[in-house]
Amino acid sequence: MEADYVIVGAGSAGCALAYRLSESGKYSVLVIEHGGSDIGPFIQMPAALSYPMNMKTYDWGFESEPEPHLGGRKLATPRGKVVGGSSSINGMVYVRGHAKDFDHWAESGAQGWGYADVAPYFKRMENWHDGGHGGDASWRGTSGPLHVTRGPRKNPLFHAFVQAGKQAGYVTTDDYNGHQQEGFGPMEQTVYKGRRWSAANAYLHPALKRDNCSLVRGLATKVTFDGTRATGVEMIRNGASVIAHAKREVIIAASSINSPKLLMLSGIGPSNELKEHGIPVLADRAGVGKNLQDHLELYIQIKSLKPITLYRYWNLFSKGRIGLQWLLTKAGLGASNQFESAAFIRSDKGVDYPDIQYHFLPIAVRYDGKAAAEGHGFQAHVGPMRSASRGEITLRSSDPTEAPKILFNYMSDPQDWADFRTCIRLTREIFAQEAFAPYAEREIQPGHDVETDEQLDAFIKEHVESAYHPCGSCKMGAVDDPMAVVDPECRVIGVQGLRVADSSIFPRVTNGNLNAPSIMTGEKAADHILGQGMLAPINDQPWMHPDWETKQR
Repeated sequence: MEADYVIVGAGSAGCALAYRLSESGKYSVLVIEHGGSDIGPFIQMPAALSYPMNMKTYDWGFESEPEPHLGGRKLATPRGKVVGGSSSINGMVYVRGHAKDFDHWAESGAQGWGYADVAPYFKRMENWHDGGHGGDASWRGTSGPLHVTRGPRKNPLFHAFVQAGKQAGYVTTDDYNGHQQEGFGPMEQTVYKGRRWSAANAYLHPALKRDNCSLVRGLATKVTFDGTRATGVEMIRNGASVIAHAKREVIIAASSINSPKLLMLSGIGPSNELKEHGIPVLADRAGVGKNLQDHLELYIQIKSLKPITLYRYWNLFSKGRIGLQWLLTKAGLGASNQFESAAFIRSDKGVDYPDIQYHFLPIAVRYDGKAAAEGHGFQAHVGPMRSASRGEITLRSSDPTEAPKILFNYMSDPQDWADFRTCIRLTREIFAQEAFAPYAEREIQPGHDVETDEQLDAFIKEHVESAYHPCGSCKMGAVDDPMAVVDPECRVIGVQGLRVADSSIFPRVTNGNLNAPSIMTGEKAADHILGQGMLAPINDQPWMHPDWETKQR
């Protein structure tokens, strides 16, 4: 087993890397993936998204350590253990992130990752279908491998949500991935012709048709080195330990959980932690596993006056019928993730760009598929975008088959509590607008008796959930930043021939869902690796609320 490039992880970034590095035909690429095939209706049918996320076959099954600020709750941390990685089990929501997120990356030491630099990669990867709903065509790509579409928004509740936002005084936006993120409008999804358009469908399956790209199943246990130069990857394959040799480079794209774990098992990380587990220190990098971030969210649920929600299909017969229709035609309710309206708003005046995200869903249900007992209802998923809380990934032992310790340290910053109370109060105000009068009966959760700061905090502590956007655990930054793990070309600092390219290198979590920026990271990293120059920067200026300094909306 030998290739020019060995990639660990067939996830969002890894698939894009495999496609781009093998594209010219000059180089051979070998992708190592621990999970199995992504073929099958549970993964490919968009509406079935709560299944693969909760199936041991497809999910690593990680959970956090008891979170000290959430009463010791352990939160689920699903990551895709399957071809396509988390893009095969996620909610398929497509959000690039705000332009200012990437400018912040550049300012914090990730030079060359400002919005002007990453925008051409978003364009290159996208095949955007506006579906006749407007949007910013000049900001979008239309010939990339990744199909991005919009749901049909047939349910009147999707329109009520946008209308209510307008009535509450917020702006609307035709395209939050274009010129203007801020506002209420349609949500985008990585769905094409009724199928989940994962990174595997977009990138890896086409790449594997080439003679110079191959995939092997195995659990990567460590990177092998000659001195400080990476030479390959040791893995457990069919119960035996084997090495895949890299003639040029090794690229780790194993997720924000597994990438720092693999670095530490290979002797790259905080020396005191490595020594604790008897691992010889190759490069003392204090930042490996640190800077861990995520988005948290609450589901604000409302009982519906009318039986128009998806709850009417919440029975075996209807689910079977929807599944059959999807299998035969790739159409109907099975062909959407049901997240079809969204919003990005600012929490306060003086906040220069959105820091709260909404996903709207026409059913009251949890990610694990448990529907609200009240029957017909709808909900908004809401949460702050830029929490100051930081956690860490640490090794449990030197055994590569053991899951690492994951501590997000959620809600450790006092501002987090104030931010979530604001989220609840702003959401209640939106649901109280005239647009929801025909539909909204009463609040299921938190419930109208939950009003004071203390009551809201108690509700938050018990009910806040991860939005499954972990990142930041192998931070990209300047070479002289002691906490940076990779430089702005994704090269691991302190060794040669090794890079990390996935959501673990994000200096700070971006606005919204992380699948799009993760794929972009793979796309851009490929150009750094190939060394043939980067795409020309695009100087598109994002819309900023003209009165952001004095008004919240």
